[in-house]
Amino acid sequence: MAAGGTAQAIGAVPEKGEPPISAQTQVSGGVRPPDQAALRLDAADLWFALDPATRTLSARARLTLRATAAIPRLLLDLDSNYHVRSVRVGGRSLRAGAISRPDGRIALAVPLAARATATVEIVYDGTPHVAVNAPWDDGIVWSTTPDGRPWVATTTEGYGCDLLWPCLDFPEGEPGEALLHITAPEGLKAPSNGRLLRVEPLPDGRSVWHWRARQPNTYAIAINLGPYEVIEGTYRSRYGNAIPMAYWYLPGEEAQARALFAEFAPTLDFFEAVIGPYPFGDEKLGVVETPHKGMEHQTINAYGNGYAKAPEGFDWLFHHELSHEWFGNQLTAANWDDYWLHEGFGSYMQPLYGRWREGEARYAVMLEAQRNQIANRAPIVRDRVLTEEEVYEPAKGGAGTDIYYKGSWTLHTLRWLIGDAAFYESVRRLVYGRPDPRPGNFRPRYGATRAFEAIVARVTGKDYGWFFDTYLRDRALPELVTTRDGDTLRLAWTTERPRAFAMPVEVQVGDTVRRVAVPGELRVPAGARVTIDPAARVLRRSVAVEEYQAWRARPTTSK
Repeated sequence: MAAGGTAQAIGAVPEKGEPPISAQTQVSGGVRPPDQAALRLDAADLWFALDPATRTLSARARLTLRATAAIPRLLLDLDSNYHVRSVRVGGRSLRAGAISRPDGRIALAVPLAARATATVEIVYDGTPHVAVNAPWDDGIVWSTTPDGRPWVATTTEGYGCDLLWPCLDFPEGEPGEALLHITAPEGLKAPSNGRLLRVEPLPDGRSVWHWRARQPNTYAIAINLGPYEVIEGTYRSRYGNAIPMAYWYLPGEEAQARALFAEFAPTLDFFEAVIGPYPFGDEKLGVVETPHKGMEHQTINAYGNGYAKAPEGFDWLFHHELSHEWFGNQLTAANWDDYWLHEGFGSYMQPLYGRWREGEARYAVMLEAQRNQIANRAPIVRDRVLTEEEVYEPAKGGAGTDIYYKGSWTLHTLRWLIGDAAFYESVRRLVYGRPDPRPGNFRPRYGATRAFEAIVARVTGKDYGWFFDTYLRDRALPELVTTRDGDTLRLAWTTERPRAFAMPVEVQVGDTVRRVAVPGELRVPAGARVTIDPAARVLRRSVAVEEYQAWRARPTTSK
């Protein structure tokens, strides 16, 4: 029995963008059918064998599913380019008539009672979609090393896990545990998620790499193949545990690889000091060099920054992807609408690390670079279930890169507003679900914007709904209106939607800086020099930035 799949010319291999994927496969997240929304994935046992010569995938998935309510069928997401060869439920083969392939899905006529579980084994193969420009779109990246050997990677954040395996393509679809068995062609290695159980040699020279990962993010499951060399070490955590570290890199790059690896331990120390314990210390901190830019694949982050140097003295891409171990993998947004919790926090960690290393000047410089990229085309949060495209793509109403840069600046302003102690306690509670995380006393969890707002209110004893509504749910930034009448300076806020916006600002008069409530006024000696918000504590409208952005976006002509 075979179901699904797209025809391909004999002997042809797919190029970028091939084979095409359906509209359903392109969707990740969004409103799900009720029968799928009632499913939970307790475990996934996944076998992958990629063939670089034919650019095909042969695979098997053994899924343990649980129903939270009675459902008439099992509905999973799986790209229609795959042929489903067989399905077994509870160890028994399912008849062909009980298997259907609605667009981008696989439906099994297997009812499940509330709280009941089912074990489903699906054997499938086919030609996976080739990414056009990973990681900004998704699929397989087929590449070769400088000496011509296969170099392969996967990325699935945008289109979803169904590009690789039958899954629940929604942020809350994480398997409680994933066992990964990846067959590597002769001479290649297959670093992946979690802890390496063993490498099994096969008689034909290939090898099977067996990994176990604890509750991986759905799009974090990654296949990497290459003739890698590896640098390994151990980080002695300030929490008392020992964390394995490994970097898989291409041959001929040892000097650059060792320089990058030297960043692992101090970066870990920063995160553990300001946020809390590394969430996957019982597995590893892993990084693998990939033929695409990067991605936060849990415990095996993809790195393709070319060992670029930067004035801040550390590799921003390595740092940003590592930040997602806390903000994305330990804390996973419950809905794509909340993904600023991944990217906003992840982006804010870079200037915070600059501050940790060099002080306030570096922090200010790095924040300034982010500030000039805030576009304000759409709200960051819309308080409804969204797809990935509806968040990331401005053409579909999404906030795009504002979830990174505006999210980062929102956190910068919040930290100043409520103070470091309350800010970092709120972040720890959001990430770990408790204020006192220690290795072993927490598990990966889901979070949402409203939950973070409630945490901040509980920690501070104040309601900051006006703050979050203005920065996250309004499109436009608040504007500070100042008027000076003789020796009186008056300050007031205007917001996109009328509300009481109780954001104070710092005002410098001469050499004196004071924190002033707004709306409010203060006496200023005639002729005194006044500077509003001299340390740029508050995210607010800037006409200068808007004019700069318009100037940068203008059409250019050559003479």
